[in-house]
Amino acid sequence: MNLVLLGPPGSGKGTQAECLVQKLGLAHLASGDLLRSAVAAGNELGQRAESYIKQGVLVPDEVVIGLILEALEGKGGFILDGFPRTLEQAQAVEQALAQCNQAIDRVVYISAAEDELVKRLSSRWTCKQCQAPHNMQGVPSDLRGKCSRCGEELYQRADDQPETIRKRLEVYLTQTVPLIDHYRRSSKLAEVNGVGEVAQITQAVLQAVGVGR
Repeated sequence: MNLVLLGPPGSGKGTQAECLVQKLGLAHLASGDLLRSAVAAGNELGQRAESYIKQGVLVPDEVVIGLILEALEGKGGFILDGFPRTLEQAQAVEQALAQCNQAIDRVVYISAAEDELVKRLSSRWTCKQCQAPHNMQGVPSDLRGKCSRCGEELYQRADDQPETIRKRLEVYLTQTVPLIDHYRRSSKLAEVNGVGEVAQITQAVLQAVGVGR
């Protein structure tokens, strides 16, 4: 099964992708993780991507497509998380899959209101070492300790600052929302409410892809 998870920043795509990986055994291909790895490596693609990420705007298609298509090589079933974000990217991945006699089976759109998204993202801190996200909503800044996974220091990414968040949401609305219509026309789209308990949302996603109770 080849899946795409769509949704605005902070909608919970990464969390749900991890749940699906555990339950379905699919490969998790997150464009954000691939981009941050490239930035950390300091290679040419990483240097190009870094300036766009800090501004809260989309990294150019040719950069993202190159990373994603390389990561797709040799994979069986997979979950695309954070990609595609534009119609051009969608067409590129569809063409690449067609050459391997594969296709996207289902697209799940996880929705949430803007106020909820801003609240979530401005409360998100990330591990400097393993990049695991941590929700610090309601936690005083002086108590924001170490990563629960590896024990390294947490920090707040530049693209999780409130002013950048709103820019990211604006970019999402203008450039990514058209994908919803694209996949709806192909009868592959299912919408899931991204507000609620993680387990409940996961069950709704599983039902949307045809494997839930």
